[in-house]
Amino acid sequence: MKPFSQKEMKPWGYEVILAPPEAPASAKILHVNQGHRSSLQYHEIKEETLILIDGKAYLIYGPDKDNLTKVEMKPFKGYFIPKGLVHRYGGITDCDIFESSLKEDGTTYRLEDDYHRPNETKESGEEERKKNLVKE
Repeated sequence: MKPFSQKEMKPWGYEVILAPPEAPASAKILHVNQGHRSSLQYHEIKEETLILIDGKAYLIYGPDKDNLTKVEMKPFKGYFIPKGLVHRYGGITDCDIFESSLKEDGTTYRLEDDYHRPNETKESGEEERKKNLVKE
């Protein structure tokens, strides 16, 4: 066994990836800068649980783009995001969210994105990750 972590810069902050690519599941810490947010998205296959571990954040979710609920995340509570659920998280303050999920398979469909990013497939995500990895 060997410790693993990779830091990937994102337009809304950064991710610390805690599981190697060959692992059957993924674990990440999502650092979201105050006032920034992820894309409004849903996953074709991936399911995830989000847990706020530091700071303040909100979560928006619903069955489609026109039927969304916004909640302030409670620290150390799990928010399960099944495949197909439209969702987005954002930083009320700088915050850290732990994500436990299935592997990055299928397509992530971005319905809205502040940074004009296209939908993400496993292959395009791997290419993006290579460009955005922080060398330590």
